[in-house]
Amino acid sequence: MQQDGNDYNIYYKILILEIIGNSIDITWFFQGIEDFKKAVTRNIIIKLIGIICTFSFVKTAEDLWIYFLIYVASVLVGNGSLWLSLPKYLEKVKVRELKILKHLRPTIMLFIPQIAIQVYTVLDRTMIGAIITDKSEVGYYDQSQRIIKMLLAIVTSLGTVMLTRLSNSFANGEKERVRIYMRKSFRAVFLLALPMVFGIIAVTSVFVPLFFGPGYERVIILMNVISPIILIIGLSNATGTQYLLSTKRQREFTISVICGAVINFIMNISLIWNFGAVGASIGTVIAEITVTAVQVYFVRHDFNFIEILKDARKYIISSIIMFAGCLIMGMILPGNVLGLGVQVCVGIVIYGVSLIILKDDFVLSMIKRLKDKVRGF
Repeated sequence: MQQDGNDYNIYYKILILEIIGNSIDITWFFQGIEDFKKAVTRNIIIKLIGIICTFSFVKTAEDLWIYFLIYVASVLVGNGSLWLSLPKYLEKVKVRELKILKHLRPTIMLFIPQIAIQVYTVLDRTMIGAIITDKSEVGYYDQSQRIIKMLLAIVTSLGTVMLTRLSNSFANGEKERVRIYMRKSFRAVFLLALPMVFGIIAVTSVFVPLFFGPGYERVIILMNVISPIILIIGLSNATGTQYLLSTKRQREFTISVICGAVINFIMNISLIWNFGAVGASIGTVIAEITVTAVQVYFVRHDFNFIEILKDARKYIISSIIMFAGCLIMGMILPGNVLGLGVQVCVGIVIYGVSLIILKDDFVLSMIKRLKDKVRGF
């Protein structure tokens, strides 16, 4: 479906409401008091309703405006619903006791990297649309990003939980506890991210035609190229969001993000001209590697990265075994929804069994805890 700039006006007007929805988001409050249940429950319910509405009402390309309405309504209702739980936490505070100026500088230091992140994550799409004549490249790129970032959210959600815990441990001077938490965070990233990266590459050729339909074959290579950011951003989430921010090193966090934004812009200019959306995907991967590398440099004296990399060995081996198993199953099974489901389930089983055979203590400890909880019931 080809559209000129004027045809997009209705979409822009609908999406303006997203700004209002994001401005009333108070998830940060419940994260701060470590009450994640409300935010998680809300997200699951709203996302499920949004998916049901999308499949129920969006039938053709002309229904794109309906999709945007559903998306915006999900943001507004989801963020607005949290306000219903807020009153019981509120207390009267005198304006003179707020000391706004005292908190202004650290707030700005947190604000700058968030702006930089938003600029270079949106910049990719803008530059593809400005440089490439075929606007469908923007759509392919956006769809590949959406799927990857859905999986990425699972990996980075750990950072939300760990940030407050690490901040509290650091404030109490418990440096050894901070190191223990961080070691566990890195292992959790390897545990989740590595099989996701290998798994995506193994199933995209079946998943994309089933999920997107005919005409979206371009998304296959885009998802494969950009899939490593699940691991890369997972690691930078641990070093940056979890550690640098919780230990009040916002300046170093800001520098790393700005470096990534600059590299992303330079890579986009040089790669999009020749490779289109694939070039933008490569640029994104390089930019995220830059962010992670800069953060690792800043914390190089705080952690033993040789030991941390050793922790990844069993997850790499298990992921490769799982990858081979998924490829074999993909050749045997039919390319339908049932076949894809079996392929994914078999991959998960192979990965889990491989880690058990390799006697990964991290996984074995989680299994033991699960068994203890089951016995407790």
